Amino acid sequence: MDPIVTKLFQLNDDWTGISLNRQVTDANSKYYGGIMDLSSGIPKANHLGTPAVMAAWTAALVNPDSRYFRDAGLLRALSRAAVFMLNRQHADGTISLGSTNFNSPPDTAFVVGGVTQIYRLLQRQEWPEAMAALTPIQLFLERTMPALLTGGCHTPNHRWVMTAALAQLYEIFTIPELIARAEEWLAEGMDITEDGEWTERSNGIYNVVSDISLYHTARVLNRPDLLAYVRRNLRMMVYLIHPDGEVVTEYSGRQDLGQVYDMSNYFLIYRLMADYDRDPLFAAMSDYAASLLTRYKEGVNNHPMTGVLLFPSDLEGLARAELPVSYKKILNASHPLCEHLNMAKAAGNDVQLEHSSMHMAFGAPVIRIRELEDSVTMMAKAPAFFSLRHGKARLLGVKLSTSFSPGVVKFDELSETADAYKLSQTLEKGYYGPIPKSLLPDLPNREHLSPWYLLPHQQRPVTHMQQQTLTVDITQGASEWKIHIRSDEREDVMMQLTFILGEEGSIEGSDIEDRGQGRFMLKSGSFTYMTAGSALEISSGAYEHWLPDIRNDDHPAGCQYVHVNVITPLDRIFTIRLL
Repeated sequence: MDPIVTKLFQLNDDWTGISLNRQVTDANSKYYGGIMDLSSGIPKANHLGTPAVMAAWTAALVNPDSRYFRDAGLLRALSRAAVFMLNRQHADGTISLGSTNFNSPPDTAFVVGGVTQIYRLLQRQEWPEAMAALTPIQLFLERTMPALLTGGCHTPNHRWVMTAALAQLYEIFTIPELIARAEEWLAEGMDITEDGEWTERSNGIYNVVSDISLYHTARVLNRPDLLAYVRRNLRMMVYLIHPDGEVVTEYSGRQDLGQVYDMSNYFLIYRLMADYDRDPLFAAMSDYAASLLTRYKEGVNNHPMTGVLLFPSDLEGLARAELPVSYKKILNASHPLCEHLNMAKAAGNDVQLEHSSMHMAFGAPVIRIRELEDSVTMMAKAPAFFSLRHGKARLLGVKLSTSFSPGVVKFDELSETADAYKLSQTLEKGYYGPIPKSLLPDLPNREHLSPWYLLPHQQRPVTHMQQQTLTVDITQGASEWKIHIRSDEREDVMMQLTFILGEEGSIEGSDIEDRGQGRFMLKSGSFTYMTAGSALEISSGAYEHWLPDIRNDDHPAGCQYVHVNVITPLDRIFTIRLL
């Protein structure tokens, strides 16, 4: 047997045993049958909650190699969990995420994307006793259809989650309207660059959500053309892994920004696509992702065991490509970002989308450099513009903030020249004159009561427009990187350069002040950041103003921050030496 599948069987049995102890068995509880959520203590019906556990249990029950194969006690537990799902399902057929998103069609779609697979695994068993779980599961799925046939979403990836749920419901119930609704979502077109970046730039979470969703959509709708977009993203991800297996999340547009994720969630989609394409690179990436599977972090819609059992793949005879460990990869260099942003502005689409985001950084350039145990990321339109891994030493980011805006500078442009990698940004800040009288709203008694929020501020003429131009040149030397920051000639703009470091290392320097709560001020000279077997020396410090931070610049817990305070005009080189 495939050793990866054997490992999965063992892990799934382990997950099953642990989760059985978390089921609510008090018949008087409204959460009867649900699985206690470890963070809130409340059983949840979302895709990361009880349904994900149901997938593990179902896989164990139908797998002859599991110690829980057709176990009567586990089947009773699964039946209780199915009843919990019915009890937590709202009258409109939806479920709620729990943390937010109540009566949510997209969160219902996440659940349906996996519960349909649970249903199919049970249905094909010659096991009459399984009807105790199969019947409530079928009823749950039937009740979701009105919401998925009419419901909307919040985020870009939700659309593809919806199409996957609709398609997999069609596999079971063969109702044509399900396909028609999926086609409505697909008609919006794919939100992915030529280099494989999805709108949300979420390498840790939502890439794989879109990938696995479109795989199932393509499979059921007989749309192999959709798999081209999945391939793009999977090929891109080969170059977005740090040497320790951590995924590059430094520029994400979602909640994985700066958080630690690995490639384990990509295991199933790489495996499915490796089998479909007979692709040695995808097979190697599937093996790599499987090596990181120690606990499961994804939801029921991307469950590794239900996926392996329902869609068996034979990769044993397929060659494996060698995964790259030394490369320079530039992403989105030719993406028409400026053109698209100008089109959005002209159409009036450059606005805040309620309960979501317009994701205006989609397609911004990213440069990845990997040299064995060293890993560098440079990125535009992100809070940090540079990050570096040197062995176990993690420079999580370098960011620049300015009192001009005020806030963190997100550089618009990133390019490679013959002698440097260059970032640039021109910030603008003006003032707003009185609204022309002819454009003022016709408010009763306006002279005495004119609420600010009722005025058409878009009609105000801009006066005294000011600019600040900033450039960064990044160069690589022998065991070092130099960051050369310049400003225009405007005087007395207080700025702060911040080096963001992993909390696991120690920080020492001759003129560095510990400000507490993981924050330091480098007033002059250099400091050394040390971890087991690796270290960085970073210079040089400055303390040209006293501000502890710049307004609108956040410093979340879980990191260490070393600040350098400078005033414009600025022309300074900072050096990062690899020790």
